[in-house]
Amino acid sequence: MSETSELPRLIILHKQSTSARVRFMTLGDSVLAFSPLPEQAVLRDESYSPTLQFHPTAALRAAEKQLGLPEGGLEPVAEFCVWVDTPQGDQAVLLAACTSIDPPFEAAEKQGGKFIAITEARRLPLVERELLRRAYEHLLG
Repeated sequence: MSETSELPRLIILHKQSTSARVRFMTLGDSVLAFSPLPEQAVLRDESYSPTLQFHPTAALRAAEKQLGLPEGGLEPVAEFCVWVDTPQGDQAVLLAACTSIDPPFEAAEKQGGKFIAITEARRLPLVERELLRRAYEHLLG
C-alpha cells in the first residue's frame, strides 16, 4: 500500500551518557509506543521514502504526555525514519531518545513497560526485532 495511516509510532530509547549503554522501552509486548504493529506488517526497504514525511514534534509531545514526562523529556533521533507496510497503509516509525540522565523507569512501569537491552528483545515479533536492529545500527553510526 502506498497511503500512510495515522501518526508515526515511536521507539523510545535511553542512551547512558557516561557508558553509552542503550536500552529500549517496551510497553507490554511491544517496543513501539503506543501500540504494536499488525502481524502482517513488513518493513519497507531502507531506500523507501514516500512523499509524505512526518515532523516528530507532535508524536514526541503526545508520548511525553502519556508517559508523564516533562516537555523536552524526549528528543528526536535525527535522520531515522523506517517505513512499515501494514494492511491499513504505510506506517512511519521514528526514534525518540530520553533526555534524562537515567531511564525514566517509573514512567515506563506506570504504562506496563520497562527498559531492555537489545539482547533481551528475542521475545518481540520479528518485525520489531528488525526495527530495533535498524535503530541500533543507526545509533552506532
